[in-house]
Amino acid sequence: MKSDIISNNLGYPRIGELRELKKATESYWQGQLSQEELLKTGADLRSKNWKKQKEAGIDLIPSNDFSFYDQMLDLTCLVGNVPPRFEWDGNRVDLDTFFHIARGQIGKAKAFASEMTKWFDTNYHYITPEFQADTNFKLASTKVFDQFKEALDLGIKTKPVLIGPITYLFLGKVKDDNNPDFNRFELFDKLIPVYAEVLKQLAALGAEWIQIDEPVLALDLPFEVKSLFLLTYNTLVEAAGSSNILLASYFGDLRYNFDTFLSLPVKALHFDALRGAKEVDRLLSSFPSDKILSLGVVDGRNIWKNDFKKSLDLLKKAKDALGEKRVMVASSCSLMHSPVTLLSEQKLSEEIKNWLAFADQKLGEINALRGLLAGNDVYDPIFKENQQAIASRVSSKRIHNDAVKQRASAVKESDYHRPSPFTERQKCQHAKLNLPLFPTTTIGSFPQTKEVRSMRAQNRKGILSDADYDKLLEQEIATSVAFQEEIDIDMLVHGEFERNDMVEYFGEQLEGFTFTKFGWVQSYGTRCVKPPIIYGDVSRPAPMTVRWSKYAQSLTKRPMKGMLTGPITILQWSFVRDDQPRSETAKQIALAIRDEVVDLETAGIAAIQIDEAAIREGLPLRRDDWAHYLEWAVRAFRLCASGVKNDTQIHTHMCYSEFNDIIDSIADMDADVISIETSRSDMELLDAFVEFKYPNEIGPGVYDIHSPRIPEVSEMENLLKKADSLLSRRNIWVNPDCGLKTRGWKEVKPSLGKMVIAAKKLREESSEEEASCPSCGCGRNH
Repeated sequence: MKSDIISNNLGYPRIGELRELKKATESYWQGQLSQEELLKTGADLRSKNWKKQKEAGIDLIPSNDFSFYDQMLDLTCLVGNVPPRFEWDGNRVDLDTFFHIARGQIGKAKAFASEMTKWFDTNYHYITPEFQADTNFKLASTKVFDQFKEALDLGIKTKPVLIGPITYLFLGKVKDDNNPDFNRFELFDKLIPVYAEVLKQLAALGAEWIQIDEPVLALDLPFEVKSLFLLTYNTLVEAAGSSNILLASYFGDLRYNFDTFLSLPVKALHFDALRGAKEVDRLLSSFPSDKILSLGVVDGRNIWKNDFKKSLDLLKKAKDALGEKRVMVASSCSLMHSPVTLLSEQKLSEEIKNWLAFADQKLGEINALRGLLAGNDVYDPIFKENQQAIASRVSSKRIHNDAVKQRASAVKESDYHRPSPFTERQKCQHAKLNLPLFPTTTIGSFPQTKEVRSMRAQNRKGILSDADYDKLLEQEIATSVAFQEEIDIDMLVHGEFERNDMVEYFGEQLEGFTFTKFGWVQSYGTRCVKPPIIYGDVSRPAPMTVRWSKYAQSLTKRPMKGMLTGPITILQWSFVRDDQPRSETAKQIALAIRDEVVDLETAGIAAIQIDEAAIREGLPLRRDDWAHYLEWAVRAFRLCASGVKNDTQIHTHMCYSEFNDIIDSIADMDADVISIETSRSDMELLDAFVEFKYPNEIGPGVYDIHSPRIPEVSEMENLLKKADSLLSRRNIWVNPDCGLKTRGWKEVKPSLGKMVIAAKKLREESSEEEASCPSCGCGRNH
């Protein structure tokens, strides 16, 4: 049955079913693969992805959604916004310059990598654009054109995808020492002509549709930003000529941006009907008569099978209101946040597998919903099968555990609080630990070498027995402990060699979780993670980390820090059940982690780090929704951390985030020590803690672990001096930005050695200052 309804996919995973892109890119960085071979890997993946979408019946197939690192970085290169420190020659931005911006340039101390931060409230990270008052833009990359032509050669006319100019400016940062208060939106008039030129060239190549993503429409925008939308898209629509622009908003509802969204003079508007469900009726009643509505009903960010009945009810409402020719059936956002395919998951429970849909299956859902909406009875058996799967999940006995529910409901207010306030705990901890000024530690993990990964793989395949595997792990731990003692680190870690991933490792030992073998998604660059699937009530059957922390502590007289992942990070970095509030799932996880914390203390571990790298990532996009989330997220952390005595030191760690707007909630978590990533921002991210007068101890990162660069002692010393000028020095810890799992020992050993030297230099200087100012006790020379 022929239908005018269009199927639309906003983006597709680029990493490959077996992480082919990751492996090829890292081989290129290591000099094991030529650039030509890397480019061929990318071309092969794109070809496969486009053909797959065409065969699935997708009408609007995206191009330029592929990247060797990050789509925001692609745009930075497209518009020629290369930071000056990389000494770009002004011609076409080549692949190595592209990677230098993302990773830093080895051998050039000042060519440090650009900042990286979370893409809205996802676990994907983007490379932050940098702006200066004298920034200029020019068309400096042909990637978007090359990939469109590449698909044409395969007989596929794609829909090129671009991140919109307002999103690009809004998410960037001013990096201008001479003009730090410069308003980056003053660059608007320079940027828009480059976009216009891109659209003109795409139109000349024959692009019928061009997708421009403006996800900032899901944020609270100041008036000056909102006022730019109409001007921008009047210009871009004219530049696009015969090409139709589809403007996409996703990740949330529109609220105060609703009228702005509907006023844009584009051919089609995409709306996330899942995260913006409450606005659908208003949208349909006021949707302009000259536009097409792309309705995102297939979830691009979770892995549960679409409920066709619910989606069809919504789509039929849109069809009745707008007519068949003015409705597109679409994914809610890019499918890059989903694993590639379920077909390879041979070991996953068939019952649970029947509840799931990965990217390839979501393509099928988009096409089936389009067919069902058109009234094509060929899809009736698919609808029936879908509804059976939805019903089986609701009634499954796997999901509910009465004991877990009863324990969660019995939690008392006192369970959320430590026995005493921080000032009293700090005295107990300092007396017990007896650490020097500027104590040194690491965030937890050490390099996961090929040997470590190989022995884990052999153990999983049954080639290496559990006993032999444990012995090898003990050897790795013993070596790491000896190394830390050798370079004189004050608080040690065991290295986490037994762990594949900081969330997956715990999920594998908790009830209510299941795992895939190939369910990888991109976190940043070549960093891929395999999120656990939380399908039911969560509990901890047995201790998860005590055996390894206890063994490591037996090897040294120095304090050993236990390493755990916090409840919100486990929640955020998993695919979470959608049949109960996320707050309830977080509470269940917190109780499981609480049991582990208590067991570690009982085993003699004096410090326990509970990483909450993702707590800000989970923050709702709208400020009006923050209070509710922060209330239950902070309480989940306190619940897991508050079962120990005063002299047990609780650490937490947070990755790249803007802390200013939630600093009071971070303080309310009441961790004894917080470590944060600050080296790339030159300690800028510390400002929030200073302005707030954060009362507890802080470890501002002095070593950027996301770059292969080995920092000099002087670099880390300067960063520490900045921290020392801002904080009470008796509250300062010295540590890297994050865990060292992804780095190699040849980088880690000299870098940590230099970090310890930097800390000792600060101690010496501080001792001299204290000697000259003995009465005050502040540690500074007045």
